Amino acid sequence: MRGSADDNTYQLDQLDRQLLNILQDGFPICERPFLAVAEQVGISEDELIRRIENLLATNYLTRFGPMYHAERMGGGLSLAAMAIPADDFERVNQIVNSLPEIAHNYERDHDFNMWFVVATEQREDVEATVKKIQALTGYPVYNMPKIEEFYVGLRFAV
Repeated sequence: MRGSADDNTYQLDQLDRQLLNILQDGFPICERPFLAVAEQVGISEDELIRRIENLLATNYLTRFGPMYHAERMGGGLSLAAMAIPADDFERVNQIVNSLPEIAHNYERDHDFNMWFVVATEQREDVEATVKKIQALTGYPVYNMPKIEEFYVGLRFAV
């Protein structure tokens, strides 16, 4: 590993790239999953945990955890976008982020500058959440439910 999380100079090394490739394919379900992955690449469990923490601290990973298929569990999931004037963005951002149904919210450099994921326990609650956001903010929400799912794997040369 080169650089540090503290000074933003951290660069992925070959082992980091190998770990990212492995972890994308799933995490073992066993008594000591970190140890199982560590043994696979020839490092200690502590070293693996330290590397994952460093990847999170440096934003090479933005999250580390399970991915659930809300639809398969009876829930609803949709991508939504809004066009918010710059001088009102923070107010609307706070409203949207205050709702428990909002899974992710990102600002984009585009006319539609706010993009977020609506995740609900029941499918029909997605539309109700969209209407609630429109009522609370005074701006239209463009709801784009998933039609087809694609998985794009990211692999690093090691």
